[in-house]
Amino acid sequence: MTARPRGLTVGIVTANLATVALLGAGTMGRGIAQLCAAHGIETWLYDVNAEQLERALTDVRSQLQRLVDKGKLDKDEAARTLSRLQATPELAEACESVELVIEAAPESMDLKVELLSRVLPLLGSRVLIGSNTSSLSLTELGRRIGAGERTLGLHFFNPPPVMQLLEIVRGMETSEHTVERGLSFARQIGKEPIVVQDVPGFASSRLGVALGAEAMRMLETGVASISDIDRAMELGYRHPMGPLKLTDLVGLDVRLAILEHLYRELGDQFRVPVILRQMVRAGRLGKKVGIGFYRWTERGPEPVE
Repeated sequence: MTARPRGLTVGIVTANLATVALLGAGTMGRGIAQLCAAHGIETWLYDVNAEQLERALTDVRSQLQRLVDKGKLDKDEAARTLSRLQATPELAEACESVELVIEAAPESMDLKVELLSRVLPLLGSRVLIGSNTSSLSLTELGRRIGAGERTLGLHFFNPPPVMQLLEIVRGMETSEHTVERGLSFARQIGKEPIVVQDVPGFASSRLGVALGAEAMRMLETGVASISDIDRAMELGYRHPMGPLKLTDLVGLDVRLAILEHLYRELGDQFRVPVILRQMVRAGRLGKKVGIGFYRWTERGPEPVE
């Protein structure tokens, strides 16, 4: 097992974290891992699927090389970032001596609880437990794993190395000390944090999916085309990306899971548009599979009108 620096000792909190473990090597997990490694943190990426881990590392290498080719990143710094990123299918290896774990599992409370319940016995009593959930209750998650005071939401946005916002979610049992450490971590990795209470959908998901769902209903009823709905928000409200294109980027399956959760919690304003269910059933999940509301080509996204 590789030796790692210990950034925490009993009774002492360092200003910066030295070691982080990411649990889940999907789009968000690998992006957060790349971000942490790029900011000098020894980063471990865990996934039970060894092939997923290899795809994740290949993707990170490609992302860094693209930055080098564009002159946005020094070649040596790219190499140093990669040297700080390790991948493993062994949970105990990923979590040894870390100061923070961030789960980036699919948006299922039971799945997240099961994963973090296996992780908790491997961690020291002062290790922060972060969840990249975009809508689920941090209060419930912390209670079910028995570590509410040191559990918080660390909601990143896709792609994590680029997007500026980090939404920090405080559960009912989350301690003030835990929130402060979360804010310190956000600053360490160059993010602009906001702190929100543990309400369904927090701030960003609640607003984002409401706009996206209404755009889908407008499309269903023929108000305007895909491209014109998106251009309305891009040109009229200066959004960098329209709501349908953003849904493709986030993933239609992810948006569906969030809307179903918010519908159960908050009511009819978050009713799932029929077109979203149909597209998910058809496997049109957005950019990650090459087609959603847009067809994602080498020339760029093209609306599927």
